[in-house]
Amino acid sequence: MSVERRSKASGVTYVVRWRENGRQRAKTFLRRADAQAWDVELRRRRELGPLAVQQLTNRSQTLNEFIEDHWVPEHGVTLEKSTRRTYADLYRLYIEPPLGDVPLQNITVSEVRKWQSELQAERNASPDLVGKCRTVLSSVLRHALEAEAVAGNPVGAVKAPKREYKDAVDPLAPATVEAVRGVLLGSMATDVPECTRHGARVSAYVVPDERTPASRLQDALVVSLIAYAGLRPGELRALRWSDVRERTILVDRAADDDGTDKDTKSRARRTIKLIDPLAADLEEYRQALGGPGRRTRVLTGSPEAWRRGDWHNWRAVRWRQACKRADVEPTPRPYDLRHSFASLLLAEGQTVHYVASQLGHSPKLTLDTYGHLFAEFADRARIDPVAEIMKARGG
Repeated sequence: MSVERRSKASGVTYVVRWRENGRQRAKTFLRRADAQAWDVELRRRRELGPLAVQQLTNRSQTLNEFIEDHWVPEHGVTLEKSTRRTYADLYRLYIEPPLGDVPLQNITVSEVRKWQSELQAERNASPDLVGKCRTVLSSVLRHALEAEAVAGNPVGAVKAPKREYKDAVDPLAPATVEAVRGVLLGSMATDVPECTRHGARVSAYVVPDERTPASRLQDALVVSLIAYAGLRPGELRALRWSDVRERTILVDRAADDDGTDKDTKSRARRTIKLIDPLAADLEEYRQALGGPGRRTRVLTGSPEAWRRGDWHNWRAVRWRQACKRADVEPTPRPYDLRHSFASLLLAEGQTVHYVASQLGHSPKLTLDTYGHLFAEFADRARIDPVAEIMKARGG
């Protein structure tokens, strides 16, 4: 901060310059005494914090400015790539249009309530979507509170919309899982019936299944690894042959969108029991690849992992078609096979903490998700998962 004398043809003025919110600012006075008084008061308020300065200068950063100057370089860079991309999309689509140019001091409880109401009424946003948007906005405003740029975080004072009811998870039984695997292991040639296109008759024809034997084993192995080891898709894509031990599978990384390694969702390492049917599936696939190196990825047989796009393509083409041919309707997500893994552990009589450790969950989340299954299996005779899987395979 300083007082600068400036002479012009119109006369002498005095300019006070200072930096605020990462930007250079200035205020012009006609009298030196006024400029010096402003400079002294500005210095005093700076010692009290950013809010005191803003009250004097009447200049609060907008939400966009704060995100660009502070939130992104100080907090956004610490997030996973996929989380940053999701936050950026939510902000660009649902938060920036109504609030981006609003000064932080003006984002009050009533302003947040109005934004949330319009999001539901005019954009027809679901409660889940509103909840995600609230998370992003609250993260920014919480960071602003820590930086003393606002007096409080108004998001918490606005009641969140009631979340939509979700049906309890309904795991696929081993017989259903194996039916899907059976389709993937067999020929998936497609018969196209006779039809008319653009006014011309097209004879029936067959779209051949061009997958190699190893590719068929790979498709079936994807199902096995999620249903019988509970791997998340990102963990599955990152899995190396060195992670497959004699009796366990080590999970200590996941694959990012571009196939590079990142932390698992829980940022923790876990060891999963390798059951015999899955061990046999892995060995059969390994031999079909010709004995891949320990550092190569299980799914690709090379150092490169499946990218996110590869996973979505497999899900849209192979998985969807296999479920349809196995009469699994409606088509579940491949991720839902983790529920099958959990149900096998519960049917075996495992404890909440053991199931949580195998899934990479907290015990609380495990109870919230599978509490009804704990109750269902409580008084039943214990079931041997390996026997159930082998029975479904006709063994």
